[in-house]
Amino acid sequence: MCLIVFAWRPGNARPLIVAANRDEFYARPTLALSQWDEAPGVHAGRDLEAGGTWLGLGPQGRFAALTNIRDPGQPAGARSRGELVAGYLRGELSVEAYLERVAGEALHYSGFNLLVGDSHQLGYLHGGDAAPRLLEAGVYGLSNAALDTPWPKLIKAREGLRERLDDPVPARLFELLADNNQAADSELPDTRVGLATERLLSSVFIASQNYGTRASTVLIVEADGKRRLVERSFGPLGGHLGEVELVL
Repeated sequence: MCLIVFAWRPGNARPLIVAANRDEFYARPTLALSQWDEAPGVHAGRDLEAGGTWLGLGPQGRFAALTNIRDPGQPAGARSRGELVAGYLRGELSVEAYLERVAGEALHYSGFNLLVGDSHQLGYLHGGDAAPRLLEAGVYGLSNAALDTPWPKLIKAREGLRERLDDPVPARLFELLADNNQAADSELPDTRVGLATERLLSSVFIASQNYGTRASTVLIVEADGKRRLVERSFGPLGGHLGEVELVL
């Protein structure tokens, strides 16, 4: 997952709203959003190469999502980052306890940002930090650096979410996730991947022959705990492959 914008508003009629794009090589085998057979109550897509996931829901209102850190010089982790999301969704640890445990094991993984939450709390951990944090009410964005790092696509998507909070229906949230306009060269970050790649990765929705947005996901949580989760899947050059919608 390479871009997540979300509104966390405890006490609101819709306390959590998430719009996210997962970017990955198209050749990496993936299953679309579904309930996991061996983990009743867990609903998520699945990375078939390593077995984990990038975003999903679990029992008792559990939610988790992940992005990686763009740093070509970082060492490869011994363990898959996708297990961090799966571990929380399958488990019973509280938000704080789970993030504290992950913080103690962060060196086993390549760089990551991790969000985990339930109906009461939403927590965040940047893999390079020792201390997790509980998030206050607000509108946030995560891409492939730390929380709210002002990359152009993060700013655009976060403001797009803010503008849609009065009527956060899936169609309007997917609209912001489908923006394929690239940033101007003068606005690009320098993450040591070369100018052509910086350009490609600068749009909210990424499409090319080999790498791009594989899934766009919208989550809307109601005050009574009802959760609406919708995922659209894509292939090379942004070709639409299907849609799954769950109401839990």
